[in-house]
Amino acid sequence: MAENPELILADEPTGNLDSNSSKQVIHTLSYINQEFGKTIVMVTHDPQMANYCSRLILLKDGVILEDLKNSGDQEAFYQEILGKMKEL
Repeated sequence: MAENPELILADEPTGNLDSNSSKQVIHTLSYINQEFGKTIVMVTHDPQMANYCSRLILLKDGVILEDLKNSGDQEAFYQEILGKMKEL
């Protein structure tokens, strides 16, 4: 962050964290995105963390399977994520 990057890459930023620490990390990333206009590319296997994203790209074996947009209804987006993950 010291160099003020336009793009932040986060590989499993909440992996192996307890739920409270995970929420703090995801809220910090959301704040950075919204307040500073930084693009954040996050890799995660956690649908709860993916639910915070404005856009979700599901990959399998390096192939894009779905490109989902979050309309703002967090519960509906979460259910959509879960449904797509079950299809995999």
